[in-house]
Amino acid sequence: MPIPPRDRRNPHPAFHSMSEDDFLALVERALDEVPAPFSRALDEVAVVVEDRPSAVQRRESNLGPNDDLYGLFEGVARTEWAADWAMVPSKITLFRIALEQDFPDADDLEEQVRVTVLHELGHYLGIDDDRLRELGVY
Repeated sequence: MPIPPRDRRNPHPAFHSMSEDDFLALVERALDEVPAPFSRALDEVAVVVEDRPSAVQRRESNLGPNDDLYGLFEGVARTEWAADWAMVPSKITLFRIALEQDFPDADDLEEQVRVTVLHELGHYLGIDDDRLRELGVY
């Protein structure tokens, strides 16, 4: 999900990165809280954490130079699977630095990690942004 540009001269003066283990613990809690039956879909998709999106991910997401991502689903949505298609590995990537910078409060960060996991899992399940809003994901 693209996020709006922010003032890059002083984006978050109080920003302090948490440890990688602490961030991964937030992601694990978010994954553990995915409600059934959607949680079963997590067996079919890899969830990874990267610091920032790659140049390819930025280009394919049509990001501007000042845009960032919190998360990205890459693969084929389950609703697009067809009998004659080879299974393509699916992946959800969470981008730690953008999340930590934009949500310096630990509770807000934990909530946004949860929202981002649900948002990207929704895309894997073939649910568009409008429907995700209707469902109250964000």
